[in-house]
Amino acid sequence: MYDVTVNHINELQSAAQLLLNTFPNEKVFLLNGQMGAGKTTFIKELCLTLGITDGMSSPTYSIVNEYKGEKELIYHFDLYRLKSTEECLDLGFEEYVNSGHYCFIEWPELARPLLPQSYVEVEILTENETRHIKAQRISHGI
Repeated sequence: MYDVTVNHINELQSAAQLLLNTFPNEKVFLLNGQMGAGKTTFIKELCLTLGITDGMSSPTYSIVNEYKGEKELIYHFDLYRLKSTEECLDLGFEEYVNSGHYCFIEWPELARPLLPQSYVEVEILTENETRHIKAQRISHGI
C-alpha cells in the first residue's frame, strides 16, 4: 500500500520515486482523480524519475503520447474524450498495456475490461493545495 500527502509541488519528485519503488514489478498505472487533481503533473514527475527529460505533454487530443528515454519507453494515455471500450480497442490499447513498457493512464474507466491481470490503481484526492495520493496493486487471477 502507498499513501503519501503532498503539500507542495516540490514534494512530487519524492512521491513519484516512492510510488515506483513501492511497485517495482508493475508497469501499468491507472490514475484517478477529479479534473485538476494533478494527474498529468504527477505523470510528468513519474516520467522524469524514469529518465524522460523532454517532450512531455498532456495527450488530451492525441489520446496517447510515447516518451523514449535511454532505458525506458513510456506510454501516457488520457482517455477522457473516448466514448466506449471499442474506441480503446481501435487505438490498440491492449497491445500497449501488454507491451511490458510503462503505461500511465488517466481517466481509465472505459479501459478496465482491457487491463492486464495486474496493475496499480492510483487515487489523487485534493484538499485545497494538498494532494493525498494513494495506490494499491490490483491483481486478478494471479
